[in-house]
Amino acid sequence: MLFKDRMHAGEELAKKLLKYKGEDIIVLGIPRGGVPIGYPIAKALDAPLDLIIPRKLPVPWSPEVGFGAVTSTGEVTLNPDIVSELQLTDQEIKEIAGKVLEEVKRRMKAYRGNKPLPDLKGKTVIIADDGLATGYTMIAAVQAAKRQGAKKVIAAVPVSPRDAAEKVRKYADEVVTIWEKPTFSFAVAGFYDDFHDMRDAEVTDLLAEF
Repeated sequence: MLFKDRMHAGEELAKKLLKYKGEDIIVLGIPRGGVPIGYPIAKALDAPLDLIIPRKLPVPWSPEVGFGAVTSTGEVTLNPDIVSELQLTDQEIKEIAGKVLEEVKRRMKAYRGNKPLPDLKGKTVIIADDGLATGYTMIAAVQAAKRQGAKKVIAAVPVSPRDAAEKVRKYADEVVTIWEKPTFSFAVAGFYDDFHDMRDAEVTDLLAEF
């Protein structure tokens, strides 16, 4: 175990991001687990905390595995290698993305109500999550932030397999990690003593402080 819980991981990650303090920054957490990571980062940088909500597109017969991600605006980012291997049709991808988008919109409504999306134009955007797996959820978030006019986008995660971090580096201006190594077997939960499934109320409580 590297971290007691997500908040502890966020505190450690914040130390590596202090160089950005003083810039026009906003921290965006990927819910649910990225919000308690982003919370201490936003505190340390005196920055606002908000959400960005991409969500993994699950393989139908193995939901823990993702073949891409979709954002709240409906844009889909695909892992071409996995899609080719799975031989998913365009129609299957569209149906899966549609179902996932419904959950993304539900979360957006539950967490943010009717608040407008944050203005990212010209800002340094730090996108926080509790770890990378394939990296495609983070890639979708980075691309969405850039489309919204962010000046610079930093992906901040406590842990990541090296190959996933390298994929994200092709899209983000910087990837900040604490543990990042080549590995054949990787589980984000294995780095945390407490990695419980967060409730919606935990997310809204953290956001309420900002």
